[in-house]
Amino acid sequence: MTIAEVSKKLDLSIDTLRYYERIGLIPKVPRNKSGIRNYGETDLNWVKFIKCMRSAGIPVEALIEYVALFQQGDSTIEARKQILMEQRDQLLERMEEMQQTLDRLNLKIDRYERIILPVEKDLVQEGT
Repeated sequence: MTIAEVSKKLDLSIDTLRYYERIGLIPKVPRNKSGIRNYGETDLNWVKFIKCMRSAGIPVEALIEYVALFQQGDSTIEARKQILMEQRDQLLERMEEMQQTLDRLNLKIDRYERIILPVEKDLVQEGT
């Protein structure tokens, strides 16, 4: 699969795909005789993984470290697992903070609907 096909399929720009490869966010993609990237299923899976992790807010640096360790082989399994566990814990913290923010917004909206909206309606009716 060419970089243009991958770009379209995964909704990532060609520049982003090149950047991901250049900084080690995904392993080097094999090239054909003409030097054109030839993405295989494994390459697509790496891009999907990185896209998913980035959308969750996982830092680029952590992912680069993870990919580098992966490329070193099975001796790094525990270190890779540790990275994933640390990122999971940070994600859970962010989700908890977001839940608290959502709860607060819902309370504000509820208060608005219960208290402020009826007062505004009364003011409008008084003015007519």
